Amino acid sequence: MDIQQLFNETVAGSKLLSSKPDNETLLKLYSLYKQATEGDNANAAPSNPFDIVAKAKYNA
Repeated sequence: MDIQQLFNETVAGSKLLSSKPDNETLLKLYSLYKQATEGDNANAAPSNPFDIVAKAKYNA
């Protein structure tokens, strides 16, 4: 099994968890997924100070 196939199976498995992880775990999973699929973040930080979700994702 190659690494890409293993990654794809793991991503699919993460959507079938029996219970929803806490927010800290979700942000960690999000950050690892984005790092693996897109690499380092080259975008500017969100400009809207009230967009808490976008800011948390950016910081993750």
